[in-house]
Amino acid sequence: ELCRINEDQKVALDLDPYVKKLLNARRRVVLVNNILQNAQERLRRLNHSVAKETARRRAMLDSGVYPPGSPS
Repeated sequence: ELCRINEDQKVALDLDPYVKKLLNARRRVVLVNNILQNAQERLRRLNHSVAKETARRRAMLDSGVYPPGSPS
């Protein structure tokens, strides 16, 4: 699209370096976005596991059942 604009304006300006920089920046942004999405998914699963374990332990405490080897 930038090349088309350049041709329409009839200006002797080489946009290739700028296009390459933009594409490189876009690639890096996509990479970081992917990393952040993966980290967010891992945190979501970890939070779910912690909530599940907390509920399990709370239920054990409420029922008075303690696992073997736990201090009572």
